[in-house]
Amino acid sequence: MALYSPSIWLHLLLLLLPLMFLIKRKIELKGQKKPLPPGPTKLPIIGNLHQLGALPHYSLWQLSKKYGSIMLLQLGVPTVVVSSAEAAREFLKTHDIDCCSRPPLVGLGKFSYNHRDISFAPYGDYWREVRKICVLEVFSTKRVQSFQFIREEEVALLIDSIVQSSSSGSPIDLTERLIFQEVVHEAMALLGGLTASDFFPYVGRIVDRLTGLHGRLERSFHEMDGFYQQVIEDHLNPGRVKEEHEDIIDVPLRIEREQSESRALQFTKDNAKAILMDLFLAGVDTGAITVAWAMTELARNPE
Repeated sequence: MALYSPSIWLHLLLLLLPLMFLIKRKIELKGQKKPLPPGPTKLPIIGNLHQLGALPHYSLWQLSKKYGSIMLLQLGVPTVVVSSAEAAREFLKTHDIDCCSRPPLVGLGKFSYNHRDISFAPYGDYWREVRKICVLEVFSTKRVQSFQFIREEEVALLIDSIVQSSSSGSPIDLTERLIFQEVVHEAMALLGGLTASDFFPYVGRIVDRLTGLHGRLERSFHEMDGFYQQVIEDHLNPGRVKEEHEDIIDVPLRIEREQSESRALQFTKDNAKAILMDLFLAGVDTGAITVAWAMTELARNPE
């Protein structure tokens, strides 16, 4: 009688359902199989990660001599590697629309507020709308020229602070600036790095939590998000002195206020923060490096 117990059949059914699903999925994929680029034999779980070595660019070049300028590697996820100028031109020029979107990496998605910026948003209606906003409202010649008074004012403030500190002989407290610089550098490192979740979508999250990378990503994001929020609140402060011209923060905030139901893009504070992420992370580090080298040359050649 125990053999015909409903609970036994229920357990058997629960065990067979995943197996049936996997068999069905494999049959479907086999019927839809498309020709793929050649590539080396992959190992279970790690795929071709073991073949990258200490110098991945050199290892990929060696593999390309055997498998051609377009090859397929399994790096947790299927990855097409292009190793010649002709093949790159085919991808980036002839088939540019099919290949222009960036891969949905964990770090990029986090810092760009789920790909709401212009640098990492997938190609489509949203990207075209944000690009139009940036080209017409932020980076147009007229708009950049209108920011001139801000640049001149900030340069004057910087020079005044240096002159006052040097003439009085008082030490300069760089603590706050160094803290912000560390936050930016940490964000840049996480943006440019890869996580286990990027290679192994199903188990990578567990690995990232065990290694502490998930915690680093969350902390860095919240620090940058708090900075963007403070900048936005300063511009929304009713007691703030209104300038004659808008700055790059005022533009996305104005677009958020003026958006209508007919606009395809629903612009929110997160959209504004995502654009600020592009402007600050792409501009602060490069600008700081340029200024640092300029100051170094001035110190070396005071005449």
